[in-house]
Amino acid sequence: MQGFLIMLGLGVAAMTLAAILWSIAFPERRIWPPRRYTTLTPFFVWVPTFTLFGVLILLGVWGWADLVIPSWLRFGVGLPLILIGNIVVWMEVSHFGVPQTGGAKGTLRTEGMYGYSRNPQYMADIGIVSGWMILSAAPWAMVVGLAGIVVLIAAPFSEEPWLKDQYGTEFENYSSRVRRFL
Repeated sequence: MQGFLIMLGLGVAAMTLAAILWSIAFPERRIWPPRRYTTLTPFFVWVPTFTLFGVLILLGVWGWADLVIPSWLRFGVGLPLILIGNIVVWMEVSHFGVPQTGGAKGTLRTEGMYGYSRNPQYMADIGIVSGWMILSAAPWAMVVGLAGIVVLIAAPFSEEPWLKDQYGTEFENYSSRVRRFL
């Protein structure tokens, strides 16, 4: 079962990264963000996302504390990263709404956490994944988690050209004053 979960997690991360890289290389035929938001879009966005997070949780529980990481680091750093990451993600999802967070067109958000980073939700997701990797101290959660982090780092590079097309000068002005990550 653990082997299946590892392959599933790495497979989802690889397919997602491939879609993002395709979208970077061929923006006129991009996959992410979607060209059109349809009734199937949430399925293609949220099923891989929740699958990857679910796999990470299961692998973390399966390999709980297999790596020698001090408890103070696991609980003093890992747990706060998970909590703070979730607060940021869900706070911003509440402003955007689930459809816009999943690729639907909407408004350019430059306030809240977006005043500090152009990608606070991705940064928060990286915090959540990193926190779980540290807290669980599970080797395979580390491997799949790192693959997920690569996806989260790559995603803005496919989104930002789309944002520039959608919002023009407004996005250019915003991106000139706010960093991509931190």
